[in-house]
Amino acid sequence: MGSEGPSVVTVHVTGFKKFIGVPENPTEKIVSNLQSYMEKKGLPKSLVLGSCTVLEAAGQGALGTLYEVLESAISDRKEGSQIIWIHFGVSGGLPRFALENQAVNDATFACPDELGWKPQRVPIVPSDGNISQIRKTTLPVNELVKMLRKIGHDVMRSDDADRFVCNYVYYHSLRFAEEHCIKSLFVHVPLFSTIDEAVQMHFVASLLEAVASLN
Repeated sequence: MGSEGPSVVTVHVTGFKKFIGVPENPTEKIVSNLQSYMEKKGLPKSLVLGSCTVLEAAGQGALGTLYEVLESAISDRKEGSQIIWIHFGVSGGLPRFALENQAVNDATFACPDELGWKPQRVPIVPSDGNISQIRKTTLPVNELVKMLRKIGHDVMRSDDADRFVCNYVYYHSLRFAEEHCIKSLFVHVPLFSTIDEAVQMHFVASLLEAVASLN
């Protein structure tokens, strides 16, 4: 039986706009510039960069746009193509990149989101059960961390995406991914004052290539 070669992976990405304490969100700039950056760098044959969307830094307020782009990716899927969602969020005190292994069904916001919502100990999806319910990514986080460290990136695995908007969006995405047999990953990045923009763009490109190489 002959080799059919690597399957095509379509990666869709999201970032966030500003929120309290972070007037300039690095993920907004990363996601907005990613298409042109990857075109200049050159995409591997097995990788297609799909949509690049910047979401409001809000829980319920971001869901309409989130589901719109999630469902659009499914309807546009080409036969034989695999879909992976990578969501980027910023963590102000983080000294390195963090690949989030899981999300928890718990919305407990330490401060109001950009639309003024501040839930406390509320299930993100009530039909999933209580706030201890966990959903995990099906991507091999440990393997990805190892691959990225090997090429010089300061990155770690994390099992706590916090309980703010990042975790809220990730939980919905993981649930959608399971329903549609696709994959989802959330990545926390530091501020540009901690790791500068050029290094962060290089990291994101390396992550996309690593994810595509797994398939």
